[in-house]
Amino acid sequence: MSLSALVGLLAQEGGKPGLWNPTIIGVLTVLAAVGLFCGSVYLLLGTNLGGRLGFLVAIAGLSGFMVLLTTLWLTTPGSATGNSDLDPPHGPLSSWHVVAIVPTPGDSKIDTVRNIAAKGQAIAGEACSSKTPPAACGILTDVKPAIDLAVVPAAPVAGQTAPVQPFATIKAISGSTDYLIGFPGSTSYVVGGGNHNVFWHYPKYAVIEMCIARKDASGNNVIPPACDPLQPTQYAVLRKNLGSIRQPVLFIYWIPSLIIFGLSLLALHWWEQDERARKRAALKPVPTSTT
Repeated sequence: MSLSALVGLLAQEGGKPGLWNPTIIGVLTVLAAVGLFCGSVYLLLGTNLGGRLGFLVAIAGLSGFMVLLTTLWLTTPGSATGNSDLDPPHGPLSSWHVVAIVPTPGDSKIDTVRNIAAKGQAIAGEACSSKTPPAACGILTDVKPAIDLAVVPAAPVAGQTAPVQPFATIKAISGSTDYLIGFPGSTSYVVGGGNHNVFWHYPKYAVIEMCIARKDASGNNVIPPACDPLQPTQYAVLRKNLGSIRQPVLFIYWIPSLIIFGLSLLALHWWEQDERARKRAALKPVPTSTT
Protein backbone atom coordinates (compact mmCIF):
# COMPACT_ATOMS: atom_id res chain seq x y z
CA MET A 1 0.00 0.00 0.00
CA SER A 2 1.40 3.39 -1.00
CA LEU A 3 1.86 6.24 1.46
CA SER A 4 -0.85 8.41 -0.13
CA ALA A 5 -3.31 5.48 -0.02
CA LEU A 6 -2.45 4.93 3.65
CA VAL A 7 -3.04 8.60 4.46
CA GLY A 8 -6.35 8.45 2.59
CA LEU A 9 -7.34 5.39 4.61
CA LEU A 10 -6.58 7.20 7.85
CA ALA A 11 -8.73 10.12 6.70
CA GLN A 12 -11.74 7.80 6.40
CA GLU A 13 -11.74 6.96 10.09
CA GLY A 14 -14.37 9.62 10.71
CA GLY A 15 -14.81 11.62 13.86
CA LYS A 16 -15.34 15.30 14.39
CA PRO A 17 -13.28 17.70 12.24
CA GLY A 18 -10.20 18.97 14.02
CA LEU A 19 -6.49 19.65 13.65
CA TRP A 20 -5.74 16.07 12.59
CA ASN A 21 -8.60 15.75 10.13
CA PRO A 22 -8.70 17.54 7.76
CA THR A 23 -5.71 19.86 8.40
CA ILE A 24 -2.82 17.49 9.08
CA ILE A 25 -4.34 14.75 6.89
CA GLY A 26 -4.62 17.24 4.00
CA VAL A 27 -0.99 18.37 4.36
CA LEU A 28 0.29 14.80 4.56
CA THR A 29 -1.73 13.79 1.51
CA VAL A 30 -0.27 16.61 -0.58
CA LEU A 31 3.28 15.92 0.61
CA ALA A 32 2.91 12.19 -0.05
CA ALA A 33 1.46 12.76 -3.52
CA VAL A 34 4.18 15.25 -4.50
CA GLY A 35 6.90 13.07 -3.02
CA LEU A 36 5.74 9.95 -4.87
CA PHE A 37 5.08 11.71 -8.17
CA CYS A 38 8.27 13.77 -8.28
CA GLY A 39 10.44 11.41 -6.25
CA SER A 40 9.80 8.38 -8.41
CA VAL A 41 10.67 10.31 -11.58
CA TYR A 42 13.85 11.68 -10.00
CA LEU A 43 14.81 8.19 -8.80
CA LEU A 44 14.59 6.78 -12.33
CA LEU A 45 16.45 9.72 -13.88
CA GLY A 46 19.07 9.84 -11.14
CA THR A 47 20.03 6.18 -11.60
CA ASN A 48 20.63 6.72 -15.34
CA LEU A 49 21.88 10.32 -15.59
CA GLY A 50 23.41 10.92 -12.20
CA GLY A 51 22.10 12.87 -9.24
CA ARG A 52 22.79 16.39 -10.54
CA LEU A 53 21.70 15.97 -14.15
CA GLY A 54 18.74 13.81 -13.13
CA PHE A 55 17.54 16.52 -10.76
CA LEU A 56 17.82 19.23 -13.44
CA VAL A 57 15.96 17.13 -16.02
CA ALA A 58 13.23 16.29 -13.49
CA ILE A 59 12.76 19.95 -12.52
CA ALA A 60 12.70 21.02 -16.16
CA GLY A 61 10.10 18.39 -17.01
CA LEU A 62 7.89 19.21 -14.02
CA SER A 63 8.05 22.98 -14.55
CA GLY A 64 7.46 22.58 -18.29
CA PHE A 65 4.40 20.46 -17.57
CA MET A 66 3.17 23.14 -15.13
CA VAL A 67 3.65 25.85 -17.78
CA LEU A 68 1.52 23.88 -20.25
CA LEU A 69 -1.13 23.09 -17.63
CA THR A 70 -1.39 26.66 -16.28
CA THR A 71 -1.50 28.03 -19.84
CA LEU A 72 -4.50 25.77 -20.42
CA TRP A 73 -6.02 27.11 -17.19
CA LEU A 74 -5.54 30.69 -18.40
CA THR A 75 -7.17 30.11 -21.77
CA THR A 76 -10.09 28.00 -20.49
CA PRO A 77 -10.93 28.95 -16.89
CA GLY A 78 -13.45 26.12 -16.72
CA SER A 79 -16.40 26.37 -14.38
CA ALA A 80 -15.74 30.11 -13.95
CA THR A 81 -17.04 30.71 -17.48
CA GLY A 82 -18.89 27.47 -18.15
CA ASN A 83 -16.96 26.70 -21.35
CA SER A 84 -14.83 23.82 -20.07
CA ASP A 85 -14.93 20.80 -17.77
CA LEU A 86 -11.72 22.01 -16.14
CA ASP A 87 -11.97 23.45 -12.64
CA PRO A 88 -8.73 25.38 -12.06
CA PRO A 89 -8.18 27.83 -9.21
CA HIS A 90 -9.83 31.16 -9.89
CA GLY A 91 -10.83 34.32 -8.08
CA PRO A 92 -14.29 35.86 -7.70
CA LEU A 93 -16.49 36.12 -10.78
CA SER A 94 -17.66 39.43 -12.21
CA SER A 95 -20.78 40.73 -10.51
CA TRP A 96 -22.80 43.85 -9.77
CA HIS A 97 -22.73 45.54 -6.37
CA VAL A 98 -25.04 48.22 -5.01
CA VAL A 99 -23.06 51.29 -3.97
CA ALA A 100 -25.93 53.68 -3.17
CA ILE A 101 -29.71 54.10 -2.97
CA VAL A 102 -30.70 57.64 -4.01
CA PRO A 103 -33.99 59.48 -4.73
CA THR A 104 -32.72 60.54 -8.19
CA PRO A 105 -29.53 59.91 -10.18
CA GLY A 106 -28.65 63.58 -9.67
CA ASP A 107 -28.31 62.94 -5.93
CA SER A 108 -25.46 60.46 -6.43
CA LYS A 109 -21.95 61.35 -5.27
CA ILE A 110 -20.47 59.82 -8.44
CA ASP A 111 -20.02 62.29 -11.30
CA THR A 112 -20.59 59.65 -13.97
CA VAL A 113 -23.90 58.63 -12.40
CA ARG A 114 -25.19 62.19 -12.08
CA ASN A 115 -24.92 62.60 -15.87
CA ILE A 116 -26.00 59.06 -16.74
CA ALA A 117 -29.28 60.16 -18.36
CA ALA A 118 -27.36 62.22 -20.92
CA LYS A 119 -24.28 60.07 -21.44
CA GLY A 120 -25.56 56.56 -20.70
CA GLN A 121 -27.75 54.06 -22.52
CA ALA A 122 -31.32 53.28 -21.54
CA ILE A 123 -31.59 49.74 -20.18
CA ALA A 124 -33.93 47.47 -22.11
CA GLY A 125 -36.40 45.16 -20.42
CA GLU A 126 -36.43 41.39 -20.69
CA ALA A 127 -37.44 41.46 -24.38
CA CYS A 128 -34.31 42.72 -26.16
CA SER A 129 -34.60 43.40 -29.86
CA SER A 130 -31.91 43.32 -32.53
CA LYS A 131 -31.69 47.11 -32.28
CA THR A 132 -30.93 47.06 -28.55
CA PRO A 133 -27.26 47.82 -27.78
CA PRO A 134 -25.59 44.73 -26.27
CA ALA A 135 -24.40 46.77 -23.29
CA ALA A 136 -28.00 47.63 -22.36
CA CYS A 137 -29.58 44.20 -22.93
CA GLY A 138 -30.20 41.78 -20.09
CA ILE A 139 -28.92 44.16 -17.40
CA LEU A 140 -32.10 43.89 -15.32
CA THR A 141 -31.69 40.13 -15.00
CA ASP A 142 -28.06 40.53 -13.94
CA VAL A 143 -28.62 43.25 -11.34
CA LYS A 144 -31.73 41.81 -9.65
CA PRO A 145 -29.80 39.38 -7.35
CA ALA A 146 -27.42 42.18 -6.35
CA ILE A 147 -30.30 44.51 -5.48
CA ASP A 148 -32.02 41.71 -3.52
CA LEU A 149 -28.83 41.14 -1.56
CA ALA A 150 -28.59 44.85 -0.73
CA VAL A 151 -32.15 45.94 0.07
CA VAL A 152 -33.86 42.76 1.33
CA PRO A 153 -33.08 42.15 5.03
CA ALA A 154 -31.31 38.84 5.49
CA ALA A 155 -33.04 36.27 7.67
CA PRO A 156 -31.11 35.70 10.91
CA VAL A 157 -29.34 32.37 11.23
CA ALA A 158 -28.51 30.96 14.64
CA GLY A 159 -24.79 30.89 15.33
CA GLN A 160 -23.86 33.11 12.39
CA THR A 161 -23.08 36.80 12.24
CA ALA A 162 -25.67 38.79 10.32
CA PRO A 163 -24.33 40.32 7.08
CA VAL A 164 -23.79 44.06 6.90
CA GLN A 165 -26.60 45.60 4.81
CA PRO A 166 -26.38 49.40 4.89
CA PHE A 167 -29.08 49.75 2.20
CA ALA A 168 -31.68 47.40 3.75
CA THR A 169 -33.50 50.34 5.38
CA ILE A 170 -36.66 50.55 3.25
CA LYS A 171 -39.43 49.47 5.64
CA ALA A 172 -41.80 48.41 2.86
CA ILE A 173 -39.29 45.84 1.56
CA SER A 174 -39.05 42.55 3.44
CA GLY A 175 -38.73 40.22 0.44
CA SER A 176 -37.62 40.20 -3.16
CA THR A 177 -41.22 40.55 -4.40
CA ASP A 178 -41.92 43.71 -2.42
CA TYR A 179 -40.33 45.95 -5.05
CA LEU A 180 -40.29 46.11 -8.85
CA ILE A 181 -37.69 47.06 -11.43
CA GLY A 182 -38.14 47.40 -15.16
CA PHE A 183 -41.79 48.37 -14.72
CA PRO A 184 -43.57 50.33 -17.47
CA GLY A 185 -42.38 53.92 -17.50
CA SER A 186 -39.25 53.21 -15.47
CA THR A 187 -36.00 54.96 -16.37
CA SER A 188 -32.88 52.87 -15.91
CA TYR A 189 -29.48 53.45 -17.50
CA VAL A 190 -26.05 51.91 -17.89
CA VAL A 191 -22.82 53.74 -18.63
CA GLY A 192 -19.12 52.95 -18.92
CA GLY A 193 -17.34 49.66 -19.43
CA GLY A 194 -14.80 48.66 -22.02
CA ASN A 195 -11.02 48.88 -21.77
CA HIS A 196 -8.32 51.30 -22.76
CA ASN A 197 -4.62 50.63 -23.30
CA VAL A 198 -5.38 46.88 -23.08
CA PHE A 199 -4.76 46.53 -19.33
CA TRP A 200 -7.13 49.13 -17.86
CA HIS A 201 -10.93 49.24 -17.79
CA TYR A 202 -13.40 52.04 -17.55
CA PRO A 203 -15.74 51.68 -14.55
CA LYS A 204 -19.23 50.50 -15.44
CA TYR A 205 -22.29 51.80 -13.59
CA ALA A 206 -25.99 51.04 -13.74
CA VAL A 207 -28.84 53.09 -12.29
CA ILE A 208 -32.03 51.08 -11.75
CA GLU A 209 -35.34 52.71 -10.85
CA MET A 210 -37.20 50.82 -8.12
CA CYS A 211 -40.78 51.10 -6.92
CA ILE A 212 -42.68 49.52 -4.06
CA ALA A 213 -45.08 46.80 -5.21
CA ARG A 214 -48.75 47.56 -4.74
CA LYS A 215 -50.64 45.36 -2.27
CA ASP A 216 -54.27 44.31 -2.21
CA ALA A 217 -56.57 44.35 0.82
CA SER A 218 -55.15 41.03 2.09
CA GLY A 219 -51.54 42.27 1.87
CA ASN A 220 -50.58 40.29 -1.25
CA ASN A 221 -49.10 41.75 -4.40
CA VAL A 222 -51.67 42.68 -7.01
CA ILE A 223 -51.69 40.71 -10.26
CA PRO A 224 -50.30 41.79 -12.65
CA PRO A 225 -47.59 43.44 -10.52
CA ALA A 226 -47.86 47.21 -10.34
CA CYS A 227 -46.22 50.05 -8.48
CA ASP A 228 -47.81 51.60 -5.41
CA PRO A 229 -48.67 55.18 -6.47
CA LEU A 230 -48.46 56.35 -2.84
CA GLN A 231 -44.83 55.27 -2.46
CA PRO A 232 -41.99 57.26 -4.08
CA THR A 233 -39.59 55.53 -6.45
CA GLN A 234 -35.89 55.29 -5.69
CA TYR A 235 -32.80 54.49 -7.70
CA ALA A 236 -30.26 51.77 -6.98
CA VAL A 237 -26.76 52.71 -8.11
CA LEU A 238 -24.64 49.67 -8.97
CA ARG A 239 -21.04 49.22 -10.04
CA LYS A 240 -19.75 46.26 -12.03
CA ASN A 241 -16.98 44.34 -10.29
CA LEU A 242 -14.91 42.66 -12.99
CA GLY A 243 -13.72 39.96 -10.59
CA SER A 244 -10.40 38.16 -10.90
CA ILE A 245 -10.98 34.90 -12.72
CA ARG A 246 -7.47 34.50 -14.16
CA GLN A 247 -5.33 36.51 -11.72
CA PRO A 248 -4.65 33.68 -9.21
CA VAL A 249 -3.57 31.30 -11.96
CA LEU A 250 -1.46 33.99 -13.64
CA PHE A 251 0.45 35.26 -10.60
CA ILE A 252 0.52 32.19 -8.34
CA TYR A 253 0.99 29.37 -10.87
CA TRP A 254 1.84 30.47 -14.44
CA ILE A 255 4.54 33.09 -13.80
CA PRO A 256 6.39 31.06 -11.08
CA SER A 257 6.25 27.94 -13.27
CA LEU A 258 7.62 29.89 -16.23
CA ILE A 259 10.45 31.31 -14.11
CA ILE A 260 11.40 27.89 -12.71
CA PHE A 261 11.23 26.36 -16.20
CA GLY A 262 13.52 29.06 -17.59
CA LEU A 263 16.00 28.68 -14.71
CA SER A 264 16.05 24.90 -15.12
CA LEU A 265 16.81 25.23 -18.83
CA LEU A 266 19.57 27.71 -18.03
CA ALA A 267 21.01 25.30 -15.46
CA LEU A 268 20.97 22.50 -18.04
CA HIS A 269 22.80 24.79 -20.47
CA TRP A 270 25.45 25.56 -17.85
CA TRP A 271 25.81 21.84 -17.04
CA GLU A 272 26.37 21.10 -20.72
CA GLN A 273 29.01 23.82 -20.97
CA ASP A 274 30.80 22.44 -17.89
CA GLU A 275 30.65 18.92 -19.31
CA ARG A 276 32.20 20.07 -22.59
CA ALA A 277 34.91 21.93 -20.69
CA ARG A 278 35.73 18.80 -18.68
CA LYS A 279 35.98 16.70 -21.85
CA ARG A 280 38.29 19.23 -23.50
CA ALA A 281 40.49 19.29 -20.41
CA ALA A 282 40.68 15.50 -20.41
CA LEU A 283 41.97 15.33 -24.01
CA LYS A 284 45.74 14.92 -24.35
CA PRO A 285 47.52 16.62 -27.23
CA VAL A 286 48.81 14.30 -29.96
CA PRO A 287 52.62 14.27 -29.90
CA THR A 288 54.21 15.64 -33.04
CA SER A 289 57.43 14.50 -34.68
CA THR A 290 60.47 16.76 -34.20
CA THR A 291 62.35 15.41 -37.25
